[in-house]
Amino acid sequence: MNDFEIVKKLLIEDRSVRRFDASKEIGKETLMRLVELTRYCASGRNLQPLKYRIVNGKEECEALFPALKWAGYLSEWDGPIDSERPVAYLVQCLDTRLTENLLCDDGLQLQAITLGARALGIGGCIIKSFNVEVIKKTLLLEDYFKPLYVLALGYPVENVVIEDMSGELDADVKYYRTPDEIHHVPKRPLSELIIQVSEAENFQL
Repeated sequence: MNDFEIVKKLLIEDRSVRRFDASKEIGKETLMRLVELTRYCASGRNLQPLKYRIVNGKEECEALFPALKWAGYLSEWDGPIDSERPVAYLVQCLDTRLTENLLCDDGLQLQAITLGARALGIGGCIIKSFNVEVIKKTLLLEDYFKPLYVLALGYPVENVVIEDMSGELDADVKYYRTPDEIHHVPKRPLSELIIQVSEAENFQL
């Protein structure tokens, strides 16, 4: 398998996982290795203003969990049960002493971390909906650290698959679970991602 196919395989497998094996811990050294990947990401103006609060102790994980909201499209699901909760979190924070204008660093770094996690057999779920004040108080964050995302981590106990969407603009984008507990994620086809330009409109220099 060449390098391109390896990257493609990791991207296909890098799905949002919301149910984990709570009996399998993730050590702090592993979490630090994942954060280290962000050092090699592009950064707007090379400011590198993002910092990470590592959470992997049982008490902190339990205190953090109620501040999170899970799976907006699964309206009847309240989140993972005790035995399927994340065993670690990385809380991505903007260090406002460096800048207030983040540009695109957050997404680049989160993808790097989740790809690295996937390579280690770890699943993750990037969470944007959470109680900021509870997060800051629980994790004793200084006022200049602004929580942006919470990345929940653990070893997956659910199967997540990609489904091809139709090419219609109004096609249903909502992920869903089937009775066999498989989580399905619709993705637009490649043909819809390419902007087509007719020869008449294609100006020649």
